Amino acid sequence: MPPLAERLRPQSLDHYIGQKHLVGENAILRNMIESGHVASFILWGPPGVGKTTLARIIANKLERPFYTLSAVTSGVKDVREVIEKAKANRFFSQANPILFIDEIHRFSKSQQDSLLGAVENGTVTLIGATTENPSFEVITPLLSRCQVYVLKPLEKEDLLQLANHAINHDTELKNRNITLQETESLLRFSGGDARKLLNILELAINADPSDAVVITNDIITERLQQNPSAYDKDGEMHYDIISAFIKSIRGSDPDAAIYWLARMVAGGEDPKFIARRLVISAAEDIGLANPNALLLANACFDALQKIGWPEGRIILAETTIYLATSPKSNSAYLAIDDALALVERTGNLPVPLHLRNAPTKLMKELNYGKDYKYSHDFPNHFVVQQFLPNELKNTTIWKAQSNPAESKQGEWMKTLWGDRKQ
Repeated sequence: MPPLAERLRPQSLDHYIGQKHLVGENAILRNMIESGHVASFILWGPPGVGKTTLARIIANKLERPFYTLSAVTSGVKDVREVIEKAKANRFFSQANPILFIDEIHRFSKSQQDSLLGAVENGTVTLIGATTENPSFEVITPLLSRCQVYVLKPLEKEDLLQLANHAINHDTELKNRNITLQETESLLRFSGGDARKLLNILELAINADPSDAVVITNDIITERLQQNPSAYDKDGEMHYDIISAFIKSIRGSDPDAAIYWLARMVAGGEDPKFIARRLVISAAEDIGLANPNALLLANACFDALQKIGWPEGRIILAETTIYLATSPKSNSAYLAIDDALALVERTGNLPVPLHLRNAPTKLMKELNYGKDYKYSHDFPNHFVVQQFLPNELKNTTIWKAQSNPAESKQGEWMKTLWGDRKQ
């Protein structure tokens, strides 16, 4: 018997849960589907949020031939064969077949190149699915021919709706007396992933042979501890392991970090995926406490492109240990988030006149650039003047944290600005 997640895969938008911003009333994808004119696009989002399901619903709704490839198992030859099959099976007036490529981010450049002609001339309408940022993983010529739609993790309400739907409508579960008494653990462990939620629910129910099944937080936790891989269908633990990896680096535990790295290497994880997370960690978690961390992480990413596998594992290991043993700071991360929140609250405040460029006579007459002081003309290459908009002139956004590098930077800011900074 198919697993619960497969049995409950919706066949129409009316039964599709979540992604209201894309498929809700008057949303862009729903309007596109209902009009019958679907252009090539890429669905970007975490696992278990409905990317494959949405592609199948579109093909069913439009009654088009539907071809599917997995980037994990397909090569250039497979792509060309599918394109030829699409050409051969298409009648003169028939709409484009749909080619769905799962995990398109794993396609090499040559594989993606082989799609360009067919997408451009309309032999197929491409729908790609990816868990990675397409800007980094999809070649520019292909990306320019596709819209990108972002799918979000399912909200609590969506997950509860799905769980209740499963209990009340699944051909197997509806014949049993199942009560969702507590849902906190079910929601927490599923992490916004519909497939994971259904796998966990099925695991908990199947482990109880009685007719009356009561789902509680303790039961969910107990079942998962007994069988931690049971809900890790199709490699979703990949996200749990990368989370443990990054948190071990953040927590300055090189032993745990290198262990989780080894788990990913042994599991065949994409080295670029790991390297990209190291670059993010270097900026987010180490930051100004050790700016060299970002340089090393970026060098790691570049070196992997040149060296490849298996030697690349050594480069990843060196960078992992360096980041884990570096002092930590998230002051830059906090500063940009605080600045974005400030922009959202205050809107587009005008740039002070003295900071504006004055390339024309009219601008000079309007006092653009007037009274600006050129810092290099003053001692220590510094002079007190206002750089923020008038409404924010005494605002402090970046705050130095307690590590040697930032303490020094903070003291220098105090020397220059006095109490206005820090």
